[in-house]
Amino acid sequence: MMDNEAWQLRWGQDTVGVLTLEGVDMFWTDCRFEPSTAWPDLKPFIDASRAAWDGTDMDAAIAADEATYALGLELVPEGGGEIITSFLLRIDGDTARFRW
Repeated sequence: MMDNEAWQLRWGQDTVGVLTLEGVDMFWTDCRFEPSTAWPDLKPFIDASRAAWDGTDMDAAIAADEATYALGLELVPEGGGEIITSFLLRIDGDTARFRW
C-alpha cells in the first residue's frame, strides 16, 4: 500500500466521505475520515454498529454489521484500482478502519 492511498466511501451514487490510509493493524486498515454531504444519511447505521459492538450482545453487533453491509457500500480507490465491495467498516469521529 502506498502512503497516500485513499478511498471514496460511496453509497450508490453518493460519496459519504474519504478514507485516507494512516496504517495497517493486522487485518484492519486504519484511516483518517473526512465526511462528505451524504455522511448524515449513513451515520445512524455506523453509530448503531459501534454501540452494538460496545455492548455485550454479540448477536446484536453481528446484526448491526450485516445491516450496514446490506446497504451496498463501496470503497473506490481514488488513484484507480479494484473497488472494494465486501468489507467491515468502523467510523468514529475523524477516524475510520475497514477490514476486507
